[in-house]
Amino acid sequence: MALIELKNICKTYPLDGFDLKILKGINLNIEKGEFVAIMGPSGSGKSTLMNILGCLDTPSSGQYILDGEKVDNLSPDKLAEIRNKKIGFVFQGFNLLPRTPALENVELPMVYGSVPPAERRKRAAAALEKVGLKNRMHHLPNQLSGGQQQRVAIARAIVNDAPIIFADEPTGNLDTKMSVEIMALFTKLNQETGRTIILVTHEEDIARYAKRVIKIVDGEINSDQTALSAAAKHPNQLPKNAKGKKHD
Repeated sequence: MALIELKNICKTYPLDGFDLKILKGINLNIEKGEFVAIMGPSGSGKSTLMNILGCLDTPSSGQYILDGEKVDNLSPDKLAEIRNKKIGFVFQGFNLLPRTPALENVELPMVYGSVPPAERRKRAAAALEKVGLKNRMHHLPNQLSGGQQQRVAIARAIVNDAPIIFADEPTGNLDTKMSVEIMALFTKLNQETGRTIILVTHEEDIARYAKRVIKIVDGEINSDQTALSAAAKHPNQLPKNAKGKKHD
């Protein structure tokens, strides 16, 4: 049984008396341990699909089965419980509390899970060490580079041992060098821990780090291909046509 099963998923929004169709009958299976990139132009529906996959939104119709559980019609409280136990999120904007040190930012998912303070601190410290920030635990976000802030966000995503990581444009605010480092970290997490990683990006060079690339066009799956990842070809650099982005 697949870790994620989508069966004829549709999503519509009311607009001026009409239903605007965003997703149009998505059928998709993702197996445990896969590293998948979802690509598509602006307005293609890829972010809406990510929100449904991450239990941040529900479909208008169709069936979503996550780890054997039907989740498409669950209550917001139940969806929040599933997110806390099974899903970690990494966003383009890092989403860190600005006046809170890295260690306490990483502790946040465990606060909602009622983990005792001493255990929270121990696990948060271990997660930060795992992403290479052992010596930055007590720094505020504005004392960290963009790449370091994204590492804090990744530590927060893995601190509850969530089996699935959703990364929404995780390199969008980073320069090329930092992008390589962040993608190498995702690759390592996938290979060494077996976590399922689902990446949303509009950049082909970033998508090539995944082992499977799904392209969404006009709310439908346009292609679904397995490819040799960029990380396997060039572990320390992006392809030659990678576009430089703003510096940290």
